[in-house]
Amino acid sequence: MAECVPNRKRIQELTEKEEKVLEERTPQSYELYQRAVKAMPMGVASTYQARDPYPLYFTHGKGSRIFSVDGLELSDFHNGFGCMVQGHAHPVIVETIKKRCELGTQFALPTEDSIAVAEILAKNFKLPQWRFVNSGSEATMDAIRVARAYTGRDKIMKIFGSYHGHHDYVMVSIGAVDYGQIGPRDNYASLPYGGGIPQSVADMTIPVPFNDAPMMEARLERMAAENDLPACLIMEPAMMNLGVVLPEDGYLQAVRDITRKYGIVLIFDEVKTGICTAAGGAVERWGVVPDMVTLAKALGAGLPSGAIGGTDEIMEVVSSGKVFQVGTYAGNPLSMATARASLERVMTPDAYKHLNYLNDRLIKECDAVCAKYDFPGYTVGISSKGCVNFAIGKITDYESFIKNQDHELVALAWLYNINRGVIIAPGREEEWTLSIQHNDEDIDRYVNAFEELVRDVTA
Repeated sequence: MAECVPNRKRIQELTEKEEKVLEERTPQSYELYQRAVKAMPMGVASTYQARDPYPLYFTHGKGSRIFSVDGLELSDFHNGFGCMVQGHAHPVIVETIKKRCELGTQFALPTEDSIAVAEILAKNFKLPQWRFVNSGSEATMDAIRVARAYTGRDKIMKIFGSYHGHHDYVMVSIGAVDYGQIGPRDNYASLPYGGGIPQSVADMTIPVPFNDAPMMEARLERMAAENDLPACLIMEPAMMNLGVVLPEDGYLQAVRDITRKYGIVLIFDEVKTGICTAAGGAVERWGVVPDMVTLAKALGAGLPSGAIGGTDEIMEVVSSGKVFQVGTYAGNPLSMATARASLERVMTPDAYKHLNYLNDRLIKECDAVCAKYDFPGYTVGISSKGCVNFAIGKITDYESFIKNQDHELVALAWLYNINRGVIIAPGREEEWTLSIQHNDEDIDRYVNAFEELVRDVTA
């Protein structure tokens, strides 16, 4: 990796210039924002859709492209934070939705499609029992409840910096206002992520670093000595909220061994890795089978859907009625029909080959750009997911992300991309997500925009 330091003044000047260009091109979005903010905080349905000084509003998507109210046609590398790995308006999904709508969309009663989806997931993720929900937040919330009932313990453990949805027990230690808040590595602080989360609730969640199994075990040893072990460890097998941070060799197996040693339920949150990176997600890719898996995002091919998988023993607390895992829209016919069509007919072995080809191109060509300009950056990617880390040091966890990532460049990269026909996930999520409908032209757009950024920053 290169060791040059980008010019701060140059980055600021380019940011101001690119923001002005974007504002000049998006007057209709600004008008909609002025209307929206009167009825919705920040003018959006979710804070993650907000943007300063105003968000952009969109009309439709087709294939690998998305279209804004201002007529921008963008190669979509955002893809709904990874929901749309199938691409927009995929013919199979559109056909399925039309047929299912004519038969009814909601009964709050079981259908055959939910059985078929559960059977496919059981095979792909090597866990026999499944239940359905409507989002990743619901999936992780219910999985934690099941783990607590199974173990009879209350506390949970998570990775500092990972996001597992917006319920209170996991809205903890996702980020820090300043680096000093984190605390020592062997005793990370339990920090509520935003207002409305009582500290007493946050204290039930114990954060540990990613890619550091010895530190995790040391903390568990102390908790065991105090007879205060957690019910579960919930973790992304690859961190997907700091760009992309992959597990180091042997790390996931070490975590599997440690959690088994202490009788802790290991939950892989595969909301972002599941289906997007392989048919069996991280379980297939790295060969480590957890006790439970949570899925969402790409499962429903654009419709709200989530799933919880587990072993027979753990899911017995649901089968026996000890845990009430419920939801009026859980496994609704429309989402189950699209999930089944996606798993059986869209996300095929050839689809994953195509994703891997596109991702390999992005990695190779972006790394070549960095080398050409002696630019402090390197790529990380698996299948449909990847990013360029604007860093001179390797990012392996939240601490190294805070120390090494150039956050001003992350913000500038988003502006450069959108002004050149590419949209990516914003901010600390900065990453690309491919769909099976992306093609070489989309990759060219991304690489060309990236090279313009690097050229201008290093000029």
